[in-house]
Amino acid sequence: MKFLRRVFPIAGLVIAAGSLSGCNILIPDVAADSPARFVQETSPVFYQPPGVDPRRVRPIPDQPVPQTRELYKTQFHQTYGLPVSNPVHMAMYGAVRDEDFTLPAIPVSRVQPQFLRQEVDYQTAERPGTVIVDTKAHFLYFVEENGKAMRYGVGLGRDGYAWSGRGVIQWKQKWPRWTPPVEMVSRQPEVRAFSAENGGMNPGLQNPLGARAMYIFKDGQDTLYRIHGTPDWQSIGKATSSGCVRMLNQDVVDLYDRLPAKAEIVVM
Repeated sequence: MKFLRRVFPIAGLVIAAGSLSGCNILIPDVAADSPARFVQETSPVFYQPPGVDPRRVRPIPDQPVPQTRELYKTQFHQTYGLPVSNPVHMAMYGAVRDEDFTLPAIPVSRVQPQFLRQEVDYQTAERPGTVIVDTKAHFLYFVEENGKAMRYGVGLGRDGYAWSGRGVIQWKQKWPRWTPPVEMVSRQPEVRAFSAENGGMNPGLQNPLGARAMYIFKDGQDTLYRIHGTPDWQSIGKATSSGCVRMLNQDVVDLYDRLPAKAEIVVM
């Protein structure tokens, strides 16, 4: 009996070890560390259509990178992620304090870009400092040196087409008083309150002459032709019912500061 008690535990251990030898638990898989096996198991598999020789397939040439992209354009022809307006224009036409008044900012995004102030190439026989008004294109040029000019967009009223030729800007004035001529008073009786006999209209943001006015003379006589600012920024680049040469108030201030004394002007 004692013998059998000693034999049975040993036999149980032998049977258990034999049953575990079938599992790969106690014996490590040394072949998994083989570099050749690793390459074989991880090598890529390429799709090869039948009848196609990969050595005879030509590579696709590189396509050129597009220089411009149409990125989610809106109905307003703007592109998401890009500035809506030129920051330089925002600075030029922002609100500005001038004398006793504050000129309001101009919504430049609603003004045609060609009528905004910009320096352009401009070949002319006129000397620098001359003002040239192109009534057909609605542009005013201030001639600079080296074939350059500062170009401004202008609006032209009925009186703006009434005179052409060569003259002199006899004098200029900041925040002028508006005194409509007799002809305008007869056409528009509603402006009689601002006639010369009634003292005219005080300077201000609603004054039709705007922030500056320049008076053109020829042979010492007033031509009644004026270059002036206007609060009506929507009239720039257009023909209006009255007035001479209208400029954005920020532009007429800029031109006023550039003009030399007794500057020549050519209207064509």
